[in-house]
Amino acid sequence: MYGQIVIGPPGSGKSTYCHGMYQFMSAIGRKLCIINLDPANDRLPYPCELDIRDYISLEEIMEELDLGPNGGLMYALELLDKQGIDLFIGKIEQLINEGNYLLFDCPGQVELFTHHNSLYRIFKKLTQLKRLRLCVVSLIDCIYLTSPSQYISILLLSLRSMLQLDLPHVNVISKIDMLKNYGELPFRLDYYTEAQDLQYLTPYLEKESNSVLGQNYVRLTELIGEMVEDFHLVSFEVLSVENKKSMISLMSVIDKANGYSFGSEIGGDTVWSEATRQNGSGNGGYQDVDIHERWIDHKEEYDAEERKQEQAFAEGLPQEEVDNKPLTEDEEWEAALKDWEEKHGGEGAMLR
Repeated sequence: MYGQIVIGPPGSGKSTYCHGMYQFMSAIGRKLCIINLDPANDRLPYPCELDIRDYISLEEIMEELDLGPNGGLMYALELLDKQGIDLFIGKIEQLINEGNYLLFDCPGQVELFTHHNSLYRIFKKLTQLKRLRLCVVSLIDCIYLTSPSQYISILLLSLRSMLQLDLPHVNVISKIDMLKNYGELPFRLDYYTEAQDLQYLTPYLEKESNSVLGQNYVRLTELIGEMVEDFHLVSFEVLSVENKKSMISLMSVIDKANGYSFGSEIGGDTVWSEATRQNGSGNGGYQDVDIHERWIDHKEEYDAEERKQEQAFAEGLPQEEVDNKPLTEDEEWEAALKDWEEKHGGEGAMLR
């Protein structure tokens, strides 16, 4: 079976992503269950099939061992890794036997997926013992693009996570619909998603750190950027969870990363899987849209056009006859999926 491991710093939108992915997979008919591995997350916006808080209480650990939140999180996962792993694997096996696609919502403490080994060992055991095909989805808040030094730091974070977890990896810039509100970027958005030619950031780093101490900091940041480029591993997708076409595009990338698009195990979404296999990119042409134009230069125009298309598909009307009546959430999903189907040659072609 297949699944995703959702990681990212605090505030990157992991729980929101899991909720959005739950809605998306419900719409395409894929059977999904979410596993919460964050003992500090007591407000889950999604239905949770397996919750680590049912077995480990962060508050009790902090109180009994006199640990802070970070130490308590690390201890909780070490406890799961060394003492509770058999019970945990047994619970996961039950979900696998029921034909579920798995989504792991992980803690936001970056040490856990950059150099601490508990998460690595837990997922390695799952992939080895239960033949789970997992893909890491690493979320990064788009606000980090607005500072050159912070952008370099997230490149290093992404690279370190990829090397540490040793699994197929999709890096995602989340909340991309908010980026335009943060001010103008010095470069086009695709410069940041491709993460190449980082030397062009040097003048902006110098402007950001213009003290004597800051100049040494600039040189350190340049060296980190050179190291990241030398690996040729880091690149990013962009995501707005509330935008249906954006979710469809990302899901196609993830399905190829964990092998779902090429496997024989189908989780109820036969039409989606068949269409993805028949089409080389699996994105229905959505990635042909210039992301800088879509999310920065002409964001309002694209938003308005997509709302009109969704309304037209939902009501079966010519676009010019669409009124301003708002769509329900289910109607928006249906409209976006119909649009995706048509770009693969129509419903008839998908069902052949």
